[in-house]
Amino acid sequence: MYALLSPAGRATTGPDSFDARFRAAFQTATVLTATATLQAVLRTEDQAQAACRLVWETALVGDVITDTVFSLSLQGGRWWVEGTGDLIWPGLGEDNYFYMERHTPARANIYDRNGLALAAEGTIVTVGVVPGEIQDEQAVLSVLSQVTDLAVNEAYERYANRPPGWWTPIADVPAEVGVRYADLLLNTPGVEAREKEGRTYLEGGVAPHVVGWVAPVPAEELDTYRARGYTGDEWVGVSGLEAWGETYLAGLHGGTLYLMSPTGQVLGEVAHRDAVPSRAVYTTIDRPFQHQVQEILGDRRGAIVVLDVATGAVLAMASGPSFDNNVFVGPGSEAARNGVLSNPDHPLINRATQGTYPCGSVFKIVTAAAALEAGGMTPETAFFCPGYWEGLGPNYRMTCWKADGHGNINLKDALTASCDVTFYSVGQQLDGVDSNLLPSFGRAFGLGVLTGLAEIPEVAGLMPDPAWKEATYGEGWWVGDTVNVAIGQGYVLVTPLQVARMMAAVANGGTLYRPYVVARVASAGDARAEIVTQPDPMATLPLSPEHLAVIQEALAAVTTAPIGTATHRYRGMSIPVAGKTGTAQAPGAESLPHSWFAAYAPADAPEIAVVVMVENGGEGSALAAPMVRQVVEAYYGLSLTPLPPDAEPTPTPTPEP
Repeated sequence: MYALLSPAGRATTGPDSFDARFRAAFQTATVLTATATLQAVLRTEDQAQAACRLVWETALVGDVITDTVFSLSLQGGRWWVEGTGDLIWPGLGEDNYFYMERHTPARANIYDRNGLALAAEGTIVTVGVVPGEIQDEQAVLSVLSQVTDLAVNEAYERYANRPPGWWTPIADVPAEVGVRYADLLLNTPGVEAREKEGRTYLEGGVAPHVVGWVAPVPAEELDTYRARGYTGDEWVGVSGLEAWGETYLAGLHGGTLYLMSPTGQVLGEVAHRDAVPSRAVYTTIDRPFQHQVQEILGDRRGAIVVLDVATGAVLAMASGPSFDNNVFVGPGSEAARNGVLSNPDHPLINRATQGTYPCGSVFKIVTAAAALEAGGMTPETAFFCPGYWEGLGPNYRMTCWKADGHGNINLKDALTASCDVTFYSVGQQLDGVDSNLLPSFGRAFGLGVLTGLAEIPEVAGLMPDPAWKEATYGEGWWVGDTVNVAIGQGYVLVTPLQVARMMAAVANGGTLYRPYVVARVASAGDARAEIVTQPDPMATLPLSPEHLAVIQEALAAVTTAPIGTATHRYRGMSIPVAGKTGTAQAPGAESLPHSWFAAYAPADAPEIAVVVMVENGGEGSALAAPMVRQVVEAYYGLSLTPLPPDAEPTPTPTPEP
């Protein structure tokens, strides 16, 4: 455009100045695209007037349209454009400018299913120190420790060696804590508290992997957010529901674009668009129950998932070790934030949806179903377990978890007793029918495939089959691979959410629902109606009602029958629980196995499916099964049964040098 200016126009403004005016106008008006359409030209000798329509598509105030006229002059055999500022927008001229008044909705809250806040806008108090103003350091450290719950030495380290006149943030505390200790904060020289509006996560972070957190706009996404009307210095959702629901929670920014005089007088309103109110997100999570589930899991590496068997709604989802998502929203949380980021146990990974593990004997549910539906077997098909199995030859002897064996046992009872020898044999027989049979049943039960959860990230895991092994390793499938799959080992990798979904389907009569964590998105008081999530049945288990009933009976006996692997963990339980233990071999010769228990309750009228998985937690019946009992008790408001003494593996003592 500058090259088209007349010599007189170029004499009054340089290319950099001309370019800067255009860019400043476009940036202020949040212009995304600009289109100029020539309407008509009126020429008289060496002068001409061109009528043009300007259309700006803006991020903040929508489409801005105006008709303008600009002058041209014929000089030296060519036409030149006259003027500068008015070429950008009529009336802008050389000295006037644009001003955008922004209208930004307050970020909406995230609630649990009953309207209790999980994430909310509120006042955050940052407690800080100005080292040069300290008169009594012991008094300062005492106040800091009392208000922030930090150890004295940790509080000191956060301001030590800082410039004397600098205000140094120590920690963020909720507004109510600031009020409680207002006298100390105001009257202790050297201590200075500052308030700000910010995101607060309730009760130290309830379901942090689901809720997520906000952060400044990531640099690599700055252009994308500016195209949506953001300035670029906002805090936006970067994880969990905060990220998934950004367009709902943040609303739509609006603004009023004014043409201003050099003295700051409003010359006219160029465009206006109202902000669109933000919309609260209501989850399927129950906050008090979720809090209890997190306490049951504790700092163990593992996950707990609780689903509504009739809908697929996630009632609780915990991953351990957990973290407090408040550490990502406050300047005084740097040390805690670094602690989370550097933790070798990777607390930010949601082990419920992103952790993949062999599921061990929990997979025997699938193997039994395949045997009944496609393997020509019945619940009464007989097997003999001497405590070992040599079906692949003496050189490949495999043992049962019960060293002295189960003796004569049928298929149904073998599922209750988790007889390894039976399922080695079943796997071998199914391989003889079709090597793809068992893997296809695994996928049909929702294992090794995405569940369809839309709101937070998940991974698929792996359900191995002959084609996969050939493509991955260049090796053929052999019967031993199927035998390993039959007991949930080998290459099998599943997520706790997949197992919970499978158990919910077994409980509800065979329907695999899409899991979901958002119950509804509130209306905004305008034409946008409330969005309500409806249960989404995605598939049906490949089981006849008769065979499904057999599996349900076998699982109910796991916690009640003398041969049940978890009967001793459920004595005295007032609510019947059906389930399956799993003890999955973990990588590493010295590693303890992963502890699984997959269940639903009540066994006779199922309402919830519960899965507990603890990495390297030992046998499924030792740790995961009693933890599931606690989860069921918490859900129904019962007192929690203490974990048995052998629930936690005993660390191997370090030998004396």
